[in-house]
Amino acid sequence: MQAIILAAGCGNRLGGQAAGRPKSLLEFGGKSLLERHIETLRARHIERITLVIGYEAEQIRAHLQGGPDGIDFIFNPRFQEGSGLSLAAAREVIGKDPQFILMDADVLHDPRLIRRLLDSPAENCFLLDQDFIPGIEPVKLCVNASGQIIEFAKARAEGLDYVIEGESVGFFKFSRATGRRLIARIDHYQALGRHDTPYEAAIRDLVLCHPDRFGYEDVTGIPWIEIDFPEDIARAQREILPRLQSRALIGCAYKT
Repeated sequence: MQAIILAAGCGNRLGGQAAGRPKSLLEFGGKSLLERHIETLRARHIERITLVIGYEAEQIRAHLQGGPDGIDFIFNPRFQEGSGLSLAAAREVIGKDPQFILMDADVLHDPRLIRRLLDSPAENCFLLDQDFIPGIEPVKLCVNASGQIIEFAKARAEGLDYVIEGESVGFFKFSRATGRRLIARIDHYQALGRHDTPYEAAIRDLVLCHPDRFGYEDVTGIPWIEIDFPEDIARAQREILPRLQSRALIGCAYKT
């Protein structure tokens, strides 16, 4: 299995907090988000990792220079036009393995999230967190009484009959066939001139068309945060990082 990490965005909403760096290079506990992602993936024996880069791409290359082998880079020159184009830039590597992990780079997370993805029996898997702050920003997952995902969007459709609602973590496990369908949907949006369409819209199309092909893991209670705004950095330092460090210390204690 391989992993594709989308790390091309500008992070404009962070303002001066990014200090000219890609969000993926923000450091927490002395490690960048990218370093944390790579360590977590390698610990789960995922050796082939592709980074889709764009904004300040050379900073990311330099940051990982001399790092672990098996890291490939794909440059998306149209990174300012939306995440759909960043995923489409990886079309040549999607399909090399029967399954792949897709990750947003701007997430500080507990490694258990990746384990839950990999261990899930669902061929195409989402991660759902029911403990989220309502609003227009979170990408929401809605599940009906039959356990099927019936919505995946920031603004859910009116009149949905759902029993579970949660925020999508931004990490996914997809089959090769699903990956190819995603690229086809993104190409469709491009043909319509909708160049800024996020990749989530393409995923939503597939889910609503064939909900039986998708599943989810409820990861409520496992710490994570997406870094979009300055207040996210503050919360990550104040709430999320201490929980991750506490778990790491417990793990070390058991190993001694």
